[in-house]
Amino acid sequence: MDRHIFLIGFMGVGKSTVARGLSRLLHINNRDTDKMIENYEHMKISDIFEQKGEAYFRECETRLLRHLQTREPMIIACGGGMAMRSENVALMKECGTIVLLTARPQTILHRTIRTHKRPLLEGHKNVRDISALMNERMPKYEAAADIKVSTDYRNTDEICREIAEKLGLLS
Repeated sequence: MDRHIFLIGFMGVGKSTVARGLSRLLHINNRDTDKMIENYEHMKISDIFEQKGEAYFRECETRLLRHLQTREPMIIACGGGMAMRSENVALMKECGTIVLLTARPQTILHRTIRTHKRPLLEGHKNVRDISALMNERMPKYEAAADIKVSTDYRNTDEICREIAEKLGLLS
């Protein structure tokens, strides 16, 4: 593999889980951009949003993508808003393939209802609000994507195999 694989999509679609599964399947390292930013900033994403604001966090994402361009190819689970900036999409396209993971709003709610790691969902954990934010983001996700894969009602192995096949990485 000579390019990164960037996994994008809404919060809770399974980007981090799929990145780990693809890593095992393809024997390639994986990273999670949110975790990388937390390590660099020495604070949780929710604290970055609260103390420094969303604009600062989005700049962190762009700086991280510039850094990743110099690294060996790997599987990268991106934060849910990474593809909202055209600059970020251009950086990802320069050095990788973008895979859009999708899920229904009901699936997202089920997967995120008990967690408080997603600041933009706090106070909005219902199908109506999740649908509204997903509908707002979907055009940018779809414009950025090289391939699209649904994660609804599927296990990680099935999703990973589909991605690897679509990318021609399985013989």
